[in-house]
Amino acid sequence: MTTDALLDTARDFVRDVLIPQEATLLRASWTEVEPQLERLRAAARERGLWAPFLPASLGGRGLPLERFARLSEVLGATPFGHYACNCQAPDVGNMELLHLFGTPEQQAEWLSPLAAGRIRSCFAMTEPEHAGSNPTQLSTRAVREGDEYVITGHKWFTSSAEGAAFAIVMAVTTPDAPPHARASQIIVPLPTPGYTLVRNISVMGEPGGGWASHAEITFDGVRVPVTNRLGDEGAGFALAQERLGPGRIHHCMRWIGICERAFTLMCRYALSRELTPGHPLAEQQQVQFWIAESRIEIHAARLMVLDAAARISREGQRAAREEIAYIKVFVAHTLHRVLDRALQVHGALGMTDDTPIAWWYRHERAARIYDGADEVHKTVIARRALAAYRVPA
Repeated sequence: MTTDALLDTARDFVRDVLIPQEATLLRASWTEVEPQLERLRAAARERGLWAPFLPASLGGRGLPLERFARLSEVLGATPFGHYACNCQAPDVGNMELLHLFGTPEQQAEWLSPLAAGRIRSCFAMTEPEHAGSNPTQLSTRAVREGDEYVITGHKWFTSSAEGAAFAIVMAVTTPDAPPHARASQIIVPLPTPGYTLVRNISVMGEPGGGWASHAEITFDGVRVPVTNRLGDEGAGFALAQERLGPGRIHHCMRWIGICERAFTLMCRYALSRELTPGHPLAEQQQVQFWIAESRIEIHAARLMVLDAAARISREGQRAAREEIAYIKVFVAHTLHRVLDRALQVHGALGMTDDTPIAWWYRHERAARIYDGADEVHKTVIARRALAAYRVPA
């Protein structure tokens, strides 16, 4: 299937199958909607949209990053687009990690059922005691005792932990090593003795459930085999960087998909909502400015992300780290501005859950925080820019 044909298939699936069920899916609990989502996943598989980033040997389409980025935008137009196609975070990143760095035994036990959609997973890195913007600062320890690691620690914002079959846990295994070589990534089956899901954290009033949740969890003497470690001991930070680069492309293109949907809703409402008979909102110059600014920013954001994806494909993500920082900041801000304008145009309606705008406004505000706060990326960009102008001593 050509890229254009695949995108057309995805657009039809989103428009005709997912969006009509959106209101029901967003208003019910995870337990209530999970059977319905499984039917939608079966429909996505029938259309050839399943796990598009994975190779055919794992049931996917083997899309390179740039093609998957374009598909991710289409699926981002609805909150459940990625989940329906089994390319949702955090599973997409965990599948990529297992595919790149997992042993054959790890891939058979965890990757294959994850790729098939039989299980879900989570990624436990962030800790409430430390700044999330500095993942080298971790208190969670994995102490080796013979052929086992004994894990003790406290994590939060472990997305999708409720109902997950396993977690990939970042834990310090070599505390005396340099900061970027102290932690390892370890697969922990869930639930397991010593593991506790303390709570689903309420995010702007919504604790969520199942895949759509962010948990606080603890590990109290959790024992797993050393063979559950991903990659070399002390390579956890390097593996996390491998996960984050493509992950930021995924997120940014999903955010652009959200922007496009919000833009469509804004334009349609501006044309249909009359201030006085025969005079719609769209005649107001300020509304026209919001529409124009949104159109320009979305277009710029898309080009920036596709450029970053192309450079990652050509030269690897280390070479593209500056472009990755650009898009993380620019697209997150674009998302925030477009959603805010769309909500403002809708007036009181925009504050309700009669459209997905308010849902996105609540849940995507974190775009400027997770995967590195904007301020961290801006500092990196500025330092690299200034370095070119420093006069040697």
